[in-house]
Amino acid sequence: MEGESASQIFQAMREQWVSMTGMASMFIGTILISLFIQPIYNFEEVRAFGEEGTTELKFIFFELFMIFLFTVIIIWLARKGLNYLIKGFIMLALGISLFYTIWPIALILRWIVMISTEFDISPTLLNMFAILSTIGLMTLLHKFPEWYVVNGVGVLVGAGVITLLGVAFTPILIIIFMIIAAFYDHWAVNKSKHMLELADTMIDLKLPVLLVAPKERGYSFRKENEKIMQDDNITLKDNSHNKTEKKSRDALFMGLGDVIFPGILVISSVTFLPEIGPVVFDMWGEPTIPIHLGPMLVGLGTLFGGLCGYLALMTQVARGKPQAGLPLLNGGSILGYIIFGTIAIGFDQLWHNITFF
Repeated sequence: MEGESASQIFQAMREQWVSMTGMASMFIGTILISLFIQPIYNFEEVRAFGEEGTTELKFIFFELFMIFLFTVIIIWLARKGLNYLIKGFIMLALGISLFYTIWPIALILRWIVMISTEFDISPTLLNMFAILSTIGLMTLLHKFPEWYVVNGVGVLVGAGVITLLGVAFTPILIIIFMIIAAFYDHWAVNKSKHMLELADTMIDLKLPVLLVAPKERGYSFRKENEKIMQDDNITLKDNSHNKTEKKSRDALFMGLGDVIFPGILVISSVTFLPEIGPVVFDMWGEPTIPIHLGPMLVGLGTLFGGLCGYLALMTQVARGKPQAGLPLLNGGSILGYIIFGTIAIGFDQLWHNITFF
């Protein structure tokens, strides 16, 4: 750990346990929300590339290309000072993803109204409610981008993205996606460092493409400094020697992608694995497909593996330096998928035949 003792690392983790626990809660909450709304979107019409596209590798490469292209465009626009274009484009994309999470919530409210008042809300009013709620939250984010607003919108946006991607690809394609993304994340953070530049741009624009866990009361994300992720003048506190202590970051930051990638493997598991065991989740009723025990255990095991990766990641984050999250988070999730999948439904049931075209 570059000369830092294990005792220093664990001491730093103890000092930051509240913020680290808060971040873990958002990690879990985002994925559980996506698991809750998964049956609503588990239909061929919703899959990004149709039913046949769920096993075609070319679409994974297309997604990776779009991620890389998006990163290049955003960094180029930031360097040109065109932040208003960045914010406008991302706010639109976030709003669409947010709508997909809010719509099932609106559906639940419709059921509550029907049960309590016997008044049936029309689909048009339901859609209008979801649209207006989305616009309201995005407006609040634009006007008052404090950390709890950014986190609230970010969790809902993340849940929507996780669900739509999770029902679009089988687990083996998701695993390939995650492995390539992990290598890219390591290179982008530790080698080229352009991911740090992208993160600083998102922090400066106060957009919910990352989650924020304050370390102290009174923290304000609205006052967060630009270029904080690229600031190397941040180290662990050393309380055992009379050394000048450098100021640590006032909050933990985690990119939304660090939650999305483990999450899509969870959703893919419950979507495409064989329906083994009794039904354990069927809240939405017909015509949605209920979730059976076997796939649910695999999905939750994948989530547990992601949390183990998160714990390992926090030992590095405690050092006060930006870290590539996907290698550990994706690695833990994939191991969780394989281990719990082998126990719950059998190793041979975890894989699907895939094609390039």
